[in-house]
Amino acid sequence: MGRRIRWLGVVLLVCFALVIVQLANIQFRQAGALANSPYNPRIAAKVYDNQRGTIMASDGTVLAKSVKTTVSGDPYHYTRVYPQGPLYAGITGYDSLFYGTSGIEYEYNQYLKTHAQSPQNFSQLLFDTPPSEPDNVTLTVDPVLQEAATEALASTPGANKDGAVVVLDPTTGAVLALVSNPTFDPNKISSPDVAAEQAYDAEASAKDLEHFSGLAPIATQERFPPGSTFKVVTSTAAYNLAPSLINYSFPPAVSIKFSDSDKTLSNDGGSACGGTMALMLPQSCDPGYGQLGIEIGVPTLTKQAEDFGYSIFGATTQYVPNLDLPNVVPSTFSDLAPNSQAALAYSAIGQFNDATSPLENALVAAGIANGGVIMTPHLMEQIRNAQGSVVATYQPTPMLTASTPAAAAAVGKLMQNVANDTVPGATANGIFPVSWHVAVKTGTAQVQAPTGPEQTDDWMIGFMPAIGTPKLAIAVVVPYQSFSVTGAQVAGPIVKQVFQAYLNETGGQG
Repeated sequence: MGRRIRWLGVVLLVCFALVIVQLANIQFRQAGALANSPYNPRIAAKVYDNQRGTIMASDGTVLAKSVKTTVSGDPYHYTRVYPQGPLYAGITGYDSLFYGTSGIEYEYNQYLKTHAQSPQNFSQLLFDTPPSEPDNVTLTVDPVLQEAATEALASTPGANKDGAVVVLDPTTGAVLALVSNPTFDPNKISSPDVAAEQAYDAEASAKDLEHFSGLAPIATQERFPPGSTFKVVTSTAAYNLAPSLINYSFPPAVSIKFSDSDKTLSNDGGSACGGTMALMLPQSCDPGYGQLGIEIGVPTLTKQAEDFGYSIFGATTQYVPNLDLPNVVPSTFSDLAPNSQAALAYSAIGQFNDATSPLENALVAAGIANGGVIMTPHLMEQIRNAQGSVVATYQPTPMLTASTPAAAAAVGKLMQNVANDTVPGATANGIFPVSWHVAVKTGTAQVQAPTGPEQTDDWMIGFMPAIGTPKLAIAVVVPYQSFSVTGAQVAGPIVKQVFQAYLNETGGQG
């Protein structure tokens, strides 16, 4: 009997020891995980206390805020409100109790959600725990330019007004406007009414006739053939990496043939064109730039495309611009065989497998404007806590070196001539007043529409002023337009309206 009692005592001691070990495990080792577990009743209850920080534009315009609910019996303490509706949806994204977060709401969620604050004084450091509060995020976006770009895109002639406008400060990388159409109303997808929220999500995520969705902003999540805007990259390759071709001159011709293909590359409209780059870029001479691409060669043109931020088509690793938004897509340059003349020529004019996002094409323009250095694009300007103290401030950072300053300056002069009324055949003749000193490049890429006949993706990229320190770099794309129109006709007026808005805002001359 005494032996059994001793064994029972040993078993009980072991059980007590295991209890103590488990208590220590829960109290110390697993404390953090359990405290933050979604199954923790306290954490689950916080879902209803969804107070978040304010998102503001550069001038203080409120883009997103949390408002105390006034609905009797509503379990949610706050409702997320977007006072500007769809105007900034591609930037702010949404905060949904059902779908989570997107856009800036996602990117800076750790600051926008209620979280423990750092001690603000000696007393809080030693005795009092600072209250948990959200931080407020101020963005670089300029409401004047955002509204102007939105209105200009909506004014596109015809039924199809899908497209995007990206405006950057080329010297800092600050995003001044980021517009996509179609868009969506974040107020509806952030509704605490789950049934209404799900119904709206189905509507907003549905693809339109051109296969675009409002929840996937065209500016950062879609790619298109860059067309003749890629001639900026090809020109830079000559000035930057193949200086023996700076004075290359193409004998005027309507088209060129290739030794390895039965294809021909003809000039748009069937007219002859040629000469040096000083004439060919303003005229956007397709056969001339196709032949120039062949002279530059695959390794050199590929390297220049990569220096601007393009990835090789089909490569396992893709370069993605470091913009503070989720789901930014890479842009691609054709994967070319060394002896593929036809593919190289078509790639040199922005066709074949070339595909770029509006963001990337704005970065190309910004790189030329900024002496060959592409600054990291960014939307966050500053983060402050509830007491107004600065938590974080963005510091401009170079992202890529696309070319030497001399090469960028030379290509910038070529781009100025695209809008020069005195240059014969310049594709942007008559769009901009001479006093604006703009540098641009048009693009008209022939594409097959998702439904219907062959159409065009119409582009314009550029910067202003081209004399002194450039203040704006821009890319505009309006895809799936009539085959009879051009980038100058469709995208040009949008660029002009944005530049005019900037001049009006800053007191410049229009």
